[in-house]
Amino acid sequence: MAAANDKTLWNEASKQLWREQGRMLTVLGHRLFVRDDGAADQPTILLIHGFPTSSWDWQGLWEGLRPDYRLITLDMLGFGFSDKPKRRDYSIHLQADLVEAVLSELGVQRYHVLAHDYGDTVAQELLARQQEGGGVGQWLSGCFLNGGLFPETHRALLTQKLLLSPIGPLLNRLSGFAQFRKNFSRVFGPDTQPSDTELNAFWSLINENDGKHIFHNLITYMRDRKQHRQRWLEPLQRAELPLALINGSVDPVSGDHMVQRYQQLECRLDFLARLPRIGHYPQVEAPNEVLTAYKNFLATASAED
Repeated sequence: MAAANDKTLWNEASKQLWREQGRMLTVLGHRLFVRDDGAADQPTILLIHGFPTSSWDWQGLWEGLRPDYRLITLDMLGFGFSDKPKRRDYSIHLQADLVEAVLSELGVQRYHVLAHDYGDTVAQELLARQQEGGGVGQWLSGCFLNGGLFPETHRALLTQKLLLSPIGPLLNRLSGFAQFRKNFSRVFGPDTQPSDTELNAFWSLINENDGKHIFHNLITYMRDRKQHRQRWLEPLQRAELPLALINGSVDPVSGDHMVQRYQQLECRLDFLARLPRIGHYPQVEAPNEVLTAYKNFLATASAED
C-alpha cells in the first residue's frame, strides 16, 4: 500500500490500468464503466465517487480492501469513462437509479456503502429508498467522506455557483486546465497538494468523451440537495444500520463544519475519524489513514451485523 503522501498512484499509467481492470456495462440505456473485483461469497462494498472525478479516486484503498471484500464501483453517468450525454437533467435520482441497476445486474444482495462528495448525495437517496423498503438489496453500513450532506453547510466554490447560473454554459466553454488546477488544488490540505502529474491525469479523465463540456449540467445536483434536503436528512437521523464519517477537517467545502452540523442534527454516528490536516479528497490525500479508519469502522459494523 502506498504511503499517504506517495504520488506514484496518480498518473496516466495507473489511470489506464484502472480502465483495463474494469468493463463497460449497459444499464437503462447507458454505458457505464464498472469495476467488480472479488468473489460473490465475500462481503461486498459499494464505493460511490464524487464530482468532478470518477471511480479512479478509490484506487488508493483498493488493494488494502480487496483481500477481504468484493469491491464494486462505477463511473456515474457523465463521469470518467462512462457515457456523457449532453443533457441538463443529471439528477441525483437518475444516478441512484443507475447505481441500483448496476447492483441488480451484478446480483448484489447485501453490501456496505462508502461514498464521497457527490456520491454522498447519491448514497443519501439510496438510503432513503432502503428505509422506504424499495431499495435494491440490503445495506449493511454506510460511511461518508467529505461531501455536502446538508445544503446549509456546503460552501460551494465561486466557480460552482457560476456554473449553476445562466452564464454556466459560457463559463464552461471558457474554462480550461488552469482554472481546474486552481479550483481542484484549493480544496486539498496544505501538506497534500496535488502534483502536476496528478492534476494532468485527473484532467485527462474529466475530458474523456468530451466530458468537460457538461460541467454546467452535472452541477445541477446543488439544486437537488436543497429541494430534497428533508428527504435526505431523515434517513441519517432514523438509520437502523451503522453510519460513519471520515472527514478531512481543513476542507473549505465540507470539512469540520459539516461534521459539527451532522452532530447538531442528531444524525446516527457510530464512528467518526477526523483527519486534521487533510482536505476534501481524503482517499486521494491520505489513503492509508482512510483505509485504517474505514477498516476499524467495518470491524464494528460487522460485529453488529
